[in-house]
Amino acid sequence: MELNDMVRAARGDAPADLVLRNVRLVNVYSGEIYPTDVALLGWRVVGVGPGYAARQEIDLKGSYLAPGLIDGHVHIESSMVGVRQFAEAVVPRGVTAVIADPHEITNVLGLDGIRYMFDQAKYGRLSMFVMVPSCVPATHMATAGAYLEAKDIASLQNDPWVLGLGEMMNYLGVVHGDQGVLDKIEAFKTRVLDGHAPGLTGKALNAYLAAGIGSDHECTTVEEALEKLRLGMYILVREATNAHNLGTLLPLIQPANARRICFCTDDRHPADLLDKGGVDFLVRSALRSGVDLVTAIRMATLNTAEWFRLYDRGGIRPGNRADLIVFDDPEAFDVRLVLRGGQIVAEDGVMLPFDLPERPSYLRGSMNINWHSVNFTIPAEGRRAHVIGVLSDQLLTEDRILEIPVVSGMAAPDIEQDIIKMAVIERHMASGRIGKGFVQGLGLRRGAIASTIAHDHHNLIIAGADNISMTTAAAAVGDMGGGLAVADGIHILAQLPLPIAGLMSNQPIAEVRRTLDEVTSAAQSLGSELDDPFMVLGFLALEVIPHLKLTDQGLVDVDQFKIVPLWVA
Repeated sequence: MELNDMVRAARGDAPADLVLRNVRLVNVYSGEIYPTDVALLGWRVVGVGPGYAARQEIDLKGSYLAPGLIDGHVHIESSMVGVRQFAEAVVPRGVTAVIADPHEITNVLGLDGIRYMFDQAKYGRLSMFVMVPSCVPATHMATAGAYLEAKDIASLQNDPWVLGLGEMMNYLGVVHGDQGVLDKIEAFKTRVLDGHAPGLTGKALNAYLAAGIGSDHECTTVEEALEKLRLGMYILVREATNAHNLGTLLPLIQPANARRICFCTDDRHPADLLDKGGVDFLVRSALRSGVDLVTAIRMATLNTAEWFRLYDRGGIRPGNRADLIVFDDPEAFDVRLVLRGGQIVAEDGVMLPFDLPERPSYLRGSMNINWHSVNFTIPAEGRRAHVIGVLSDQLLTEDRILEIPVVSGMAAPDIEQDIIKMAVIERHMASGRIGKGFVQGLGLRRGAIASTIAHDHHNLIIAGADNISMTTAAAAVGDMGGGLAVADGIHILAQLPLPIAGLMSNQPIAEVRRTLDEVTSAAQSLGSELDDPFMVLGFLALEVIPHLKLTDQGLVDVDQFKIVPLWVA
């Protein structure tokens, strides 16, 4: 599309391609909602106002017209499907762009994982921008499938779909001046630097920001978010499957600070995406809590676009991309029409059919386990041990020092106290490493669950009430080439294959959701009352979220940022 053609159409001297008549425009620039028309030429908006002629007209009869929604931080891999299947779930709900951090697949497959995600996103109906993973591995206290230094990722910043450096999870590395961490920041110093700093405060937070990092999506209290806002950060309010921060942080949102607040989903499982939605769920929840319509939509559009320097979207004005959504009831916020780049791509909650060339997978297998070394016995070296304590609806865990039963010199689960065994098996290099410990709060009274989704290193993680069940579940996951499994003794109760890096399936998201429901139900049949036991399990290995985690290298005290003994003297 020639620039002169746009200018002529904007002047009204040439017809537009499409005019949306009689809309109620949600203007995120002026904070108003008012009746008008919007004219489109090709993939851009060329005019806002009456009097435009076009080759095609749609009379929206007073429906609301708003910019397409933008998810400010998402790991698509957590949906357990690829980019295309993910788009099928979120685009009909109004999400036209996402800021993806593919560090899950990158921690397994390195740069090949990023290339795969880009390849799968081509020609689709969702704009996927990428923040280059900054922490592969997240820390030195876990074994990942790749090790990327500044020199390995620097060349990616020239890609037009790359916006900057992804969440800097090694916040203590930043604060204490780790040279490798600072080199990555230096390599992307002219681009967007995304943050991840749960609980960081005071001078340490100042040091983190002095490095140039400007956002955070890990706030769990209003006080934490307010301190970060006062220091100039963008706050990305998160509502994930296992981290429900929206309700807690909604009181933070005030007219004076709402322009620095965005919405994101981070990690969201298929059932939540299909039943509740993605960023549209956050907008809907904010509206129902009393946030006004313009502010709620702005936090999912313009604010996000400005933080990530996507100046061609996020609002409806001449020259912007014509990524638009139409809805009728601002309280229900059910999007009924979605335009991306000026084309209708979804209607009444369904993606319209379109031809999309196949993008075959070229990825290698990712299960490399030394099975001869797998042993779930834990010799008793005392009576009390550090136990990972699960907290409801949080990624944070507690360090609970509890008494552990001992049978014939070996530590045993205490089912009545909800204490079971947990193990993390290194699966990338067949090193034979296995970290062992205990967890309280999963609720299993028998059997075991296993998964290759173990953030962010994604080794094989298992939790169970007995060694035989743990062995059966782990072996089932290995035989599938990655995925989720539930076992009781020698019997496999349910399983979900995730052959793409042990993280994703190439099946339709509805099919993956159905199988995931079966796996979840099987885990709950073993006693767990958690809504999503596997999501909880996967984050028990993430050694950058306080306070106690387990990796293949052992038990991690996140506050001290070091491996600590399992047993307490």
